[in-house]
Amino acid sequence: MTPLNPGPRVVKQAIHWMLKLRENGHNAHLQQQCERWRTAHQDHELAWQRVQSLHQELNLRAIPGASVALQTLENSSQRLQRRQALKLLSGVLVLGSAAWLGKDLDVISPLTADFASATGQRRSLRLPDGSLLQLNTNSAADLAFEADQRLIRLKRGELMLTCAKDSTAPGRPLLVRTREALLQGFDGRFVVRQDSDCTRISVSQGSVAIHSPGPLQWVHAGQSYRLDARGATLLHNQDMDTGAWAEGLIVTRDMRLGDFLAEVGRYRHGYLSCADDIADLRLSGVFRLEDTDKLLQLLPQTLPVKVSYRTRWWVRLERLA
Repeated sequence: MTPLNPGPRVVKQAIHWMLKLRENGHNAHLQQQCERWRTAHQDHELAWQRVQSLHQELNLRAIPGASVALQTLENSSQRLQRRQALKLLSGVLVLGSAAWLGKDLDVISPLTADFASATGQRRSLRLPDGSLLQLNTNSAADLAFEADQRLIRLKRGELMLTCAKDSTAPGRPLLVRTREALLQGFDGRFVVRQDSDCTRISVSQGSVAIHSPGPLQWVHAGQSYRLDARGATLLHNQDMDTGAWAEGLIVTRDMRLGDFLAEVGRYRHGYLSCADDIADLRLSGVFRLEDTDKLLQLLPQTLPVKVSYRTRWWVRLERLA
């Protein structure tokens, strides 16, 4: 199946709706149509919020090329001119800035993977051999159970795999393939995470064999490794429980605030950041992922910070004066 990338198309649709409502905000029928479009798919609502958050009054002038189209639109007194400006603005945004606008959108549709989870969602799936596959936020995986192997391809995000003995065809290896490596699991449980520049694996029970260029590498219970083009590197003194997400938790141990917010940001849409002068503050604790806004409100109770909301989708932590 050919992978789809709805980002630019959905962003373009959101821009169309925003400009239509800006010109005809009193039209109740048009408002209802827009509402139906927004609720038709989660990406529609996300694109709407992303475009809306650029400026309270749709101030897109910061985007190169958009100011000319907006000026044409706003100064136009004829419907034809407005339509021409709308096309110009949409074209400029899609060609020049759709990636910037849509960078928070899931670029792999659930339709392109056998199993997928949305941002903030976690899924548990029982595989044909009895193994338990759990997907973390914004993750996608393909399943290929064949006569000679049981293969899971991690396309995006993070999974936890609890291995089961293959009663239907004993001897078939249970494998997880990522961009950097092929991992073979035995009786036990392990977490695999696909980052932009590496694969991370953590084993909580049993053992995992790493099949990659170079000698065979074993990962045993309690160990974590980083895998990249240079090979496998053992990770010491982890600042986060790598499997706590399966229980809906983030468990930290003397973790940098900047790194903590990067983790929390995986479970919510929009921007989440902090000022440079507080990024190195440390925190330890157990935090629930079910409501990340409530989670963020806990931080000022233990750290000298304040949480500032520019919009619901644009949050920044700053030092408490």
